[in-house]
Amino acid sequence: MTLHDQEFHPDLARMAHFLPRGIVGPRTLPTIRALTGLTRLSRNADVEVRRLDSGGSVRITTPRGTTGDVPGLLWIHGGGYVIGTAQQDDALCRRFADDLGAIVVSVDYRLAPEHPFPAPLDDCHEALSLLRGLPGVDTDRIAIGGASAGGGLAAQLALRIRDRGEPRPMLQLLVYPMLDDRTAAASGDETNLRMWHGKSNRFGWDAYLGGADPVDVAPARRADLAGLADAWIGVGTHDLFHLEDLAYADRLRAAGVDCDVEVVDGAFHGFDLVSPAAPISREFYRRQAAALRSAFCDEKG
Repeated sequence: MTLHDQEFHPDLARMAHFLPRGIVGPRTLPTIRALTGLTRLSRNADVEVRRLDSGGSVRITTPRGTTGDVPGLLWIHGGGYVIGTAQQDDALCRRFADDLGAIVVSVDYRLAPEHPFPAPLDDCHEALSLLRGLPGVDTDRIAIGGASAGGGLAAQLALRIRDRGEPRPMLQLLVYPMLDDRTAAASGDETNLRMWHGKSNRFGWDAYLGGADPVDVAPARRADLAGLADAWIGVGTHDLFHLEDLAYADRLRAAGVDCDVEVVDGAFHGFDLVSPAAPISREFYRRQAAALRSAFCDEKG
């Protein structure tokens, strides 16, 4: 084991030894999408799929053994805005649904660069409206969340909701969210990064932004964060997004928004996805579920 291996969390060090620093770029994008597409060949009988008028779709997971109105969670998958599917998170959404007694709507948003901003955000916004209109959903207990680019979209959605004066979610659950296009230019030493590095980040943001002004899109660029939904942010110390996420949390708090932060020492980007059985990954999920459960039980709304 090398010195750098020892700097990773003990639950993740062995896995980190075999993982690349980054996987997505213009050359690798077609191959990664082709491999991801193979997962669509499988079918999950207990997940309902619906098309969105915007062009995206959703996967609806209903909790087992519950009656009456239940909370709702809008979940947004990761993939740097350019890869990924809602189906990749079916197991996670089933776990959220059963553990929280919540209906989970996971968004298959359109991907960049073919569909740059605002198309993916429009899909997420329409999916939230669909969630609010589902039978059995308590519209006073809605949360939004996502991982990586999905966390970035959740943060963007929270901002759009506030700007348009729409009902505020009880929580924005931001799992190592992709919030700041400027991070790629200041990534520095990438020795301990895994799965997502500066070049991947630059490619993802360029694809997503298209011709849009990042000042209007990237949550970290927005000047006014007041009035947003309460937040939970989780990120590892070996994640490219570590510092940008902590900075965003600080700005949320300065703007009067309650924000809990979970920092995982020695964890890299997407660690809980590539090593879900690791004790640290299970604990990371437990913290997310606890934050959602607390929000759903909060009568302040």
